[in-house]
Amino acid sequence: MKTISIITPCYNEELNIRECYAAVKALFDGPLSAYRREHVFCDNDSGDRTVEILREIAAADPDVRVILNARNFGPMRSNYNGVMAATGDAVLLFMPADLQDPPSLVPEFVALWEQGYEVVYGIRKIREEGLVMRSVRGVYYRILTQLTELHVPPGVGDFQLVDRKVVDAMREIRDSYPFMRMMTFECGFKAVGIPYRWSARQRGISKNSFLRLVDQALNGLVTFTLAPLRLLLLVGFVVATLSILYALLNLILGLVLYQKLAEPGIMTIITAVFFFGGVQLFSLGVIAEYMMAIYHQVRQKPVVFERERINF
Repeated sequence: MKTISIITPCYNEELNIRECYAAVKALFDGPLSAYRREHVFCDNDSGDRTVEILREIAAADPDVRVILNARNFGPMRSNYNGVMAATGDAVLLFMPADLQDPPSLVPEFVALWEQGYEVVYGIRKIREEGLVMRSVRGVYYRILTQLTELHVPPGVGDFQLVDRKVVDAMREIRDSYPFMRMMTFECGFKAVGIPYRWSARQRGISKNSFLRLVDQALNGLVTFTLAPLRLLLLVGFVVATLSILYALLNLILGLVLYQKLAEPGIMTIITAVFFFGGVQLFSLGVIAEYMMAIYHQVRQKPVVFERERINF
């Protein structure tokens, strides 16, 4: 009997954990009854009753595994650590505790996997969220997918079912801050996508803060594209060229119209100083992002530190 592993990262999700567990179990009691279930919950040092509920579930169900992190390492690291701990023949990289990605799609993922597809990914065609966040996400992922050399359709998240060989390939990528949704495409393999509706959260609020989302977005850009550095190179070349042309223009105007090379243009100089100062600070910030990525990679820290594993 083949095993399907389901990974659910959680942080302060006491309102959703039981329903998530029940929804996954129902799949394996019904359409996926021919497969063995391995449901891995990765708790990111929750402060509510999440851990207590997970212990109760794991005590009653040996097919449930629990990883308790020593502290909050962020959702991406915690999720990736759970994927690396999974033992299934196929692994669903991400099943959210709030079920915004629909469990009902998993049997279709498994059917396509059985047909020979090694990566089956969901495409968030419709998003049930506010216009502003929906627009920002859409613009970001279109930029990311256009700038990277990988072929990734816009709207792809971590809701992907991948073959064991893909997980083993991901393990070979030594990344201290894994960006999983792109990592599977970096590995290659035969892939297919399924569009679906990304539902609004029914209970509780998202624990992924705006600043953490920005951090994750920058991580994706730095990890999978050199476009920001290339853009800085282009901007520097264009600005330098325009500066030379402007200097020549001022020289001509000074000699022809003003008969001198002083006084006129003082405001232009002030503006230019602030402009170039801003460009330099922005450039240093972009370079610093890449330097920090290299710094974290060189340190070779574990993705997370675990406090305890249950049912492993």
